Amino acid sequence: MSSQRNTINLLDVEPDLGEGLNPQERAAAARVLAVPSHVLEPGPWEPERDLGEVHPVVGFLIVDGMVTRDLLFAGRTTTELLGAGDILRPWDDDVAFDALPFSASWNVQTPARVAILDTRVAIAAGRWPSLASALHARHVRRVRGLAFQRAISQLPRVDDRMIVLLWALAERWGRVGRDGVRVPVGLPHRTLATLVGARRPSVTTALTGLAREGLVERIEGGWLLHGDPDEVLARRLLGADKGDVALGSGHS
Repeated sequence: MSSQRNTINLLDVEPDLGEGLNPQERAAAARVLAVPSHVLEPGPWEPERDLGEVHPVVGFLIVDGMVTRDLLFAGRTTTELLGAGDILRPWDDDVAFDALPFSASWNVQTPARVAILDTRVAIAAGRWPSLASALHARHVRRVRGLAFQRAISQLPRVDDRMIVLLWALAERWGRVGRDGVRVPVGLPHRTLATLVGARRPSVTTALTGLAREGLVERIEGGWLLHGDPDEVLARRLLGADKGDVALGSGHS
């Protein structure tokens, strides 16, 4: 997989990071936060190989595109899906239990750009605490997203896991249209399976059933979801309170 290096202004591509800055501070920060970036093509990604001479002290920030992190443990794979706004630190070792080793790998699912948050970002965060807070909030969002993904995997029925996952993806990447909500996440069934802790054949069967019910439709490059998410999920998750299944509660 090839990558190309460019320079981008961090506050241009992620303006939310500067929300706590006044106009003078924002202008000063914009001058500092011109950072290197990589354009990544789909396929396996070895982050440390692409670093070159620039070390991302704070991490990588995904500007656009989708990246997955696969964790292989005890013969089973679990997947984390990451996209625009997520911060990664791939070189940090996971806590491992020597008797039960695991391996982690990264894959670029769609063409992506990652900004390299290097020393200048760390210095800027020290100068402007609101910037440090905004960067920290990205880490918290990722942790909460993983917790929500774990909650999805605990649902007994695979079709329920899939409909909740697809609406969760819609909340982040969906586009509302007259015919439903388009989710441009064209992941293969095997990846959807590892996202929800299921086997690929079970996911294929579940998606077929959901399509038969008129809840989902496969389209080029992703999915089309039908219905109101609160009503769909409250109806399917028997005994669940409608407020408990509102998608926003999973990512706040």
